Amino acid sequence: MFPFRRHCLVALLVLLAGCSSLSPEEQAKRDRVLNEDREALTHLRSGNYAAARPLLDDVVTTLGGVTAGDRSAREARSYFKEESRKSFRGEPYERVMTYYYRGILYWMDGEPDNARACFRTAALQDADPEQHQFDCDYVLLDYLDGLVSEKLSGGGGGDALKRAMKSVRGTAPPAYNKALNVMVFAEMGHGPTKYAAGEHGEQLHFSAGSSAAVTARFRVDPTNDLPSLSIPVPVYDDLTYQATTRGGRQMDYILANKAVFKDTTDTFGNAALVSGAILASQGGRGSNMDEIGAGLLVAGLLSKVVSAATTPAADTRSWESLPNLLGFAALKLPPGRRTGIIEFLGPSGQVTTSRQVSFEVTPQRDTVLFLSDRNQ
Repeated sequence: MFPFRRHCLVALLVLLAGCSSLSPEEQAKRDRVLNEDREALTHLRSGNYAAARPLLDDVVTTLGGVTAGDRSAREARSYFKEESRKSFRGEPYERVMTYYYRGILYWMDGEPDNARACFRTAALQDADPEQHQFDCDYVLLDYLDGLVSEKLSGGGGGDALKRAMKSVRGTAPPAYNKALNVMVFAEMGHGPTKYAAGEHGEQLHFSAGSSAAVTARFRVDPTNDLPSLSIPVPVYDDLTYQATTRGGRQMDYILANKAVFKDTTDTFGNAALVSGAILASQGGRGSNMDEIGAGLLVAGLLSKVVSAATTPAADTRSWESLPNLLGFAALKLPPGRRTGIIEFLGPSGQVTTSRQVSFEVTPQRDTVLFLSDRNQ
């Protein structure tokens, strides 16, 4: 019996050593994508676009190079490592927004072709090209893809517009007009966040986002060459809808199996401990029943430790600063320095918040405005 006990002790020590927590430095490394996304969005909302660009570029590079076969992802699939140990890549709606924001900045910099590439890559993040279970259903991603195509080549955006129209759940976007030269991107509200449910926290769920504003209005101040102008900025996409309608993840099945394993080993441990205690109490010291009972006690203890070390909890790290609603409008303005205001409107048309806007329209390239009801 003693070698058996010794082997069990060694197994326990090995198991516990494998369950050690990550150092703060290692966890920060695995959270890098999330932290850079958060920081980039903070810079975007404060108008510090130069600071946002390299952060988003680094995330895009990382997302393009990370696969499910990386070491941290393999660790997260094991019974004894939390899903949150893996390098953060985000759920599809979070990855979409990385490319969406980078596309806006490319367009702002006079690179609409690179903007279109970002919008297309964002659509792929939502479409699940590997398993072919989902199609992209963001209105704006397809609509902007086609709009850039129309502006660059004078045509070729028809298919993208058809795809966009299939995804419309409210206001439909207008027909393309390549003469429009001011692009207004508006976002509003607080996006969805994640939480764990189930007996062991193995189920990933989403708390719905919220927004006091449900649409927006963009006003341009009058000048000598331009009367006052006001255009609606409709909402086309809802991130809560995107987060909650895409279906399960491959990781959900892994976590469910972990939960079953945790319950099974715990149940076996309880049974072995009870049986071992009964046998040990019935047999005399040194008897076979005593030996068998002691062995069951050790096995039960080992099984209980294995159960306790099993980590089926879902990863609830969230890009919590995302908006809930995405709006867009385009208009044509003559060159010159312009001022105006963006008004975010509630369900009854009331102004929930507003932002002053100052911008330059030039004949060389489109003017792109990024406006948020959470601008700093």
